[in-house]
Amino acid sequence: MTRSTYASFRRTYARLRLGTRLALGLGVLSLVAFAVVGTALTAYMRDYLEHQQVGQLKLVQNVQAKDAAQHGTVKRQPYYGWYTAVYDVRDGTAALRKPAEVPDDIEEFTALAQKRADSSGDVTSTAQVTGKGTYRLRACEVVPGVVLVSAAPTSDIEDTVGQLVTVQVIAFVVALLALVVFGRALLRRGLKPLSDMAHTAHGIASHDLSESAARLPLRADRPGGGPEVEELRTAFNTMLEHIDDSLAVRAEAEQRLRRFVADASHELRTPLMSVRGYADLFQYAAANVPEERDKHLARLRSEAARMGILLDDLLLLARLDAAEVDAPLRLERCDLSDLVRQSADAFRAAHPAHPLTLEAGSRPLPLSLDPVRIRQVLDNLLTNAAIHTPKGTGVSVTVNGTPTAARVSVADTGPGVPAPDQRRIFDRFYRVDKARGREHGGGSGLGLAVARSLASAHGGTLTLHSEPGSTAFVLELPRTEP
Repeated sequence: MTRSTYASFRRTYARLRLGTRLALGLGVLSLVAFAVVGTALTAYMRDYLEHQQVGQLKLVQNVQAKDAAQHGTVKRQPYYGWYTAVYDVRDGTAALRKPAEVPDDIEEFTALAQKRADSSGDVTSTAQVTGKGTYRLRACEVVPGVVLVSAAPTSDIEDTVGQLVTVQVIAFVVALLALVVFGRALLRRGLKPLSDMAHTAHGIASHDLSESAARLPLRADRPGGGPEVEELRTAFNTMLEHIDDSLAVRAEAEQRLRRFVADASHELRTPLMSVRGYADLFQYAAANVPEERDKHLARLRSEAARMGILLDDLLLLARLDAAEVDAPLRLERCDLSDLVRQSADAFRAAHPAHPLTLEAGSRPLPLSLDPVRIRQVLDNLLTNAAIHTPKGTGVSVTVNGTPTAARVSVADTGPGVPAPDQRRIFDRFYRVDKARGREHGGGSGLGLAVARSLASAHGGTLTLHSEPGSTAFVLELPRTEP
């Protein structure tokens, strides 16, 4: 077999299905086993028949030796096709006595008679007689100087062995075909669960995973196959569940990203339009009046500042999300109670219409934190309480600590956050009142998102507890290094 032929055979074999390859492998192993068994059985049968023939020759020669001793030659042949010869052996020469039933070619007979004369026991050999075939020869001594040689044909043994080989080949071929056919059927049935999983995998491959909220409705649910296949099926289905979860998370992230881009575009569009409008006013003479010019420049600065704040919040959120090595935090040891007091004083000055109650205790509450960012969180929470509650609504701030954490609660007695909005209250650009923007006293919807991200960056949490008539944001910070 050439190298190219062998390579082609390997490629063809590799393209076969697993069940077919297993069946062929089983057939090859069975063929080897049949060959070994057949060879051993044939060899044993041949040895057995030859031993039986030698024993038969010995029994026949016991009778023929008496006949030769009495009459000088053997008068009767025992079986058809057998030969018998009596030799006088003197001085190393064997002479055939007549009459004798021998073939034309008696060289092997004479040689065996001479060999028997030179040995101490009976001798046996196998000889090819010209025109007659193969014979089994046996020589024995009748009386000193007289040797009897008998020959039996081995054709019966060869015929028996040939028939045995034929029967074995037929039986082994039938058994091999039955083994391959029925073995292939059993293997196909045993591998059916794997085929089902392959079919499921093909169905998944043809499924459009680019769709939003794409799910994989296919599962490998057919039972059977044994513990190994069951373990594979469980792992396969678990993998599909993980893929489903990942797709759901991806779809949700894509949806959030779309909302984020849309909201960011909307928030930036308003001040940009304002800047463009006021810039266009400078094309007219009325805008060049000093009073008008100063008014329009003030509005331009206000809109630019508004965009700057928005972009600063977006940049801060991006840096917090990216978990940068150089995180936007400058940690130092600070008194959280003092920071809360400072934020409360600023709130009272900016929002006198909302009475504030502070419970911070008299003992300091030192933590490792960024005072500027935590102050930003506190200011956002207090400002959020003032913006989304009517005038006169009371606001309370409570500070307490445990050996492992410090907690700040900012609560108000306003209308509360509706239940459907509580889940998304910390989403970026999300506002409970969609119509309220900065121009109406609201915000861009980034304040609470920034506050939660800064709390997470400190290793803490920011949670909401709201019901009609009560809303509380709880900031919890660890008392260890974040």
